[in-house]
Amino acid sequence: MTLKRTPLFDQHRKLGAKLVEFAGWAMPLQYTSILEEHKAVREGVGVFDVSHMGRLWLKGPQALDLLERLLPNDVSRLDVDQALYSPMCHEGGGTLDDLIVYRLPDGYLVVVNAANTQRDLEWMRKHAVHFDVELRDVTAEWAQLAVQGPKAEAALQKHVGANLAGVRYYRGVRTAYAGQPVLLTRTGYTGEDGFEVYGPPEAITQLWDELIRSGITPAGLGARDSLRFEASYPLYGHELDEQTTPVEAGLGWTVKEKPVDYIGKAVLLRQKRGEGVRKRLIGFRMREPGVPRQGYKLFLNGEAAGYVTSGMRAPTLGAFLGMGYVRGAAAPPPGTPLQVEIHAKRREAEVVKLPFYRGSLRT
Repeated sequence: MTLKRTPLFDQHRKLGAKLVEFAGWAMPLQYTSILEEHKAVREGVGVFDVSHMGRLWLKGPQALDLLERLLPNDVSRLDVDQALYSPMCHEGGGTLDDLIVYRLPDGYLVVVNAANTQRDLEWMRKHAVHFDVELRDVTAEWAQLAVQGPKAEAALQKHVGANLAGVRYYRGVRTAYAGQPVLLTRTGYTGEDGFEVYGPPEAITQLWDELIRSGITPAGLGARDSLRFEASYPLYGHELDEQTTPVEAGLGWTVKEKPVDYIGKAVLLRQKRGEGVRKRLIGFRMREPGVPRQGYKLFLNGEAAGYVTSGMRAPTLGAFLGMGYVRGAAAPPPGTPLQVEIHAKRREAEVVKLPFYRGSLRT
């Protein structure tokens, strides 16, 4: 299979990145070490190539109506240059994807997970036939960087003309870079402050080169995962999937009581009221050494109770931590003992409150 390449592929090779297959793309796993890149983002600033993310463009008289039908969160409340996080669900309430919607002056930019881009596009097109809307896949027309860390604002400000200090969380500003229009938004996936930058591939490639020359650390998929894990952000295919609703995943705040008959509404609102919830996402800390990997069984009071979705030794916290689901309408409270089956042996752990880590993120 021929892997897709982002516009920054050659830059990654020049920097000596270890390239791996991810969602059909050739992507950098790391440049030096995952731990070094993780630390750079937690303590200073790092830059990620996230051009593999799917970017879909909607415009037309009923673009908002379509998004309100597709998503349980309330897109109608967005101002121009404001963003919104939302799951997208099927009729049974299960999660097809989680995404970010940006309202721009002439339409909506929807950023989806790379592995789900084609499926999301087909799902949206299926429902778009009932609306006066234009829907296009513009993934190849845009490139995307994430500049993240407590020093992200100061580092990025040296290279762009827009006043970044005035950009609030989940807001954006449109400006120009290298003579090309770009969008800078205060969003990210690390738990730290930072920005995502969208624009034509040539401009984003030039910005990447400038940022690297200025001393900003390039970071790969490995650090992106460890950073999002410490911040307890869900990852599609781990904490979210078609068998899991946003309410079960702790995202009930994205399910709105809006008048629109959005897909999955009946199930989701019933669960939000506490009816029909089958499982709950929890965080836990290992009391005994061991890495709780995806799929490992969880036990409460000696009985099989659920499974691990993500787990690792959290670099910043120096502890073996995990997230997972346990059966039932309510999650066990922090401090509750549980066991994780690792290599056929049950190892002791305890439930802890999520998120594991709160960083420099300004909300």
